[in-house]
Amino acid sequence: MDNFIVSARKYRPATFETVVGQQHITNTLKNAIRNNQLAQAFLFCGPRGVGKTTCARILAKTINCENLQPNGEACGTCSTCLSFQNGNSFNVHELDAASNNSVDDIRSLIEQVRIPPQGARYKVYIIDEVHMLSQAAFNAFLKTLEEPPHYAIFILATTEKHKILPTILSRCQIFDFNRIGIDDMANHLASIAKKEDIKYEVDGLHIIAQKADGGLRDALSMFDQIVSFSDANVTYRSVIDNLNILDYDYYFNITDSLLTESTAKTLLYFDEILTKGFDGAHFISGLSEHFRNLLVTKDASTLKLLEVSEGIKAKYLQQSQAASVSFLLSAMNIANQCDLNYKLSKNQRLQVELALLKMCHLLSVFSLATTPLTAMPDNEQLKKKPDTSAIDTLLPVINNGVAMVADTPAPYIPSPRTIEPVKATTEIVQEPITEKPKPSFIPNAGTASIKIPSLKDIGNTPETITEEEDPYLKGDAKEPVTFDDFLREWNTYASKIKAEGKMNLLPVFITEVPIMLQPYVFEIIVANKVQEDLFRDEKPYFLNYMRSTLKNFDLEVNARIDKQVAVKRPYTSQEKYQHMAAKNPHLAELRKRFNLDFD
Repeated sequence: MDNFIVSARKYRPATFETVVGQQHITNTLKNAIRNNQLAQAFLFCGPRGVGKTTCARILAKTINCENLQPNGEACGTCSTCLSFQNGNSFNVHELDAASNNSVDDIRSLIEQVRIPPQGARYKVYIIDEVHMLSQAAFNAFLKTLEEPPHYAIFILATTEKHKILPTILSRCQIFDFNRIGIDDMANHLASIAKKEDIKYEVDGLHIIAQKADGGLRDALSMFDQIVSFSDANVTYRSVIDNLNILDYDYYFNITDSLLTESTAKTLLYFDEILTKGFDGAHFISGLSEHFRNLLVTKDASTLKLLEVSEGIKAKYLQQSQAASVSFLLSAMNIANQCDLNYKLSKNQRLQVELALLKMCHLLSVFSLATTPLTAMPDNEQLKKKPDTSAIDTLLPVINNGVAMVADTPAPYIPSPRTIEPVKATTEIVQEPITEKPKPSFIPNAGTASIKIPSLKDIGNTPETITEEEDPYLKGDAKEPVTFDDFLREWNTYASKIKAEGKMNLLPVFITEVPIMLQPYVFEIIVANKVQEDLFRDEKPYFLNYMRSTLKNFDLEVNARIDKQVAVKRPYTSQEKYQHMAAKNPHLAELRKRFNLDFD
């Protein structure tokens, strides 16, 4: 019985053409070999399993090939190629810097560099995991790396480029290896399966490629594992069962139940996922990715961003037609908030279930938000407005960070509270526009508007004295108002100030709680004169809002500065001593008895 060789070693590329997903690097190296423009040092950096050491070995073999092909590839039949493939070449040396990272190891390497190659043109030194070298070893290696013999070439490989000294980086040609694409990995796995006479499903190979996260070696290891598990039949079901991956069907079924507003099915699907041992954070992250894929599928130009097999892509295309952009954006935002709060929550399952329930009611919120109210008379609209409590509850969550995007512009939705029109006590007389003088701009005129006639009209009109208009609304309503009602509208007005960007005024409304001095008379404590002035400027608008909202025009709110006595803090040694002696008189006696002094 032959010894089993893992696929990562058995199918390791032997030429530049067989390297997967790194064409930008292999083409550069082949051109450098053909043009005889090889540098004295190369640095291959990138994530694990993308072909850094493999390309280093191929480069070492190719530059010493006796019969170089026109396309820049090694022949594989000459003596140097055969000795390299058999592992007995004296001109290629590999050093694992993870276990040979001392100064003595580098000094031994430098001594070997002095020996010229035997029967070849170059002597190649491959140093893997070079970032593991110590600081002293790097410094000992600098001079040789900068001015090596003409026959010596160094190839350094690392997964952590940022740990290498800048002096080393400046002496090397740097090649950054990319993560291997999912399609390239799936095609490579399919070719290996055909060579090994293994049955496979394309969807299963795509799942392996996605799980590998850009590393071909990881993909080949998982491929060997699943081949043993499934008895040489790599199917989609065997892959998700063996690798413990959440099935795509769960995400499609949950999205269907969300679109049909079936809360029971949604919660049952989530319970089934937890029963199979999957974590809630893993599920909510996958659901966000699912919504992202649906959003990507909505536009043909972004369809290339969907890295799934053709069968799964067809399901995404079908479901994306039923989901609107507004639903997907809002659901993604809710899932993202749940993902951020998941680890901080004490009841993590409830956190996910609450997010799913919010998603279930998104379509109801959107349909309610777009219901026109123009079919009824104005008075009937105010009396028969729809219940918008669900909107007021969900919209802050939906719009937290991402604005709600509807397919059609949503009309304005009035507040649930019905505000009766204020009965005016004075009759408003409309004057002709042509005879009305143009008002001049007066800064900081928040409490009153002053009519100033034009300078040209002074002397032509007998009325030269202007009067200030009363900024307060008038009314007869005097409904009972409790302190809780007042605090509720106080907080509502504070939110309104914050939304308008009045950050200087906001501390007045959120720092202190108003005090009820007598029925319908309240007082707010402010910290300084500046806050008192700000509140005075805002007071007409605030009182008009409170009186009309609470339907009581006897309400009055005043501001008072809290005059606190400033306590002087001790800073010098003398002041500190006096402060402590005032608290403990024995300290003065102690100082006098021992004749102590200050430092």
